[in-house]
Amino acid sequence: MKETIHYLKEEAKKWPGATVNYREDWDCDYFGIEKKCFCMLGINKTGDWVMTVKGDPKENELLREQYSDVIPGYYANKTHWNSFLLEKSSFPDEQLAVFLRKSYTLVFGKLTKKVQAKYE
Repeated sequence: MKETIHYLKEEAKKWPGATVNYREDWDCDYFGIEKKCFCMLGINKTGDWVMTVKGDPKENELLREQYSDVIPGYYANKTHWNSFLLEKSSFPDEQLAVFLRKSYTLVFGKLTKKVQAKYE
């Protein structure tokens, strides 16, 4: 599990403006850009590692229907966010990084054009 978590953090750090920091008040690793969250990575109440990312609502629903290891966003808007149970995940690390990147892209796209221009 440590390898997966390390891989996801390192991938995200490569993207323009992305930061990864431990957020003590939420007890998770907080992935952000311009103080906007695109991922939370931590342990849920039952002790499972969970990666929560933003996604397209229709795609989110399809993923939940097809994979038991994808659930509505843990402590997040259930329409726009999915949580991946990492220890039970049927996805390789590279595919998890694709979901993470999509979340980053969605959040980046909501930033003002002026802020986006800083990173392009």
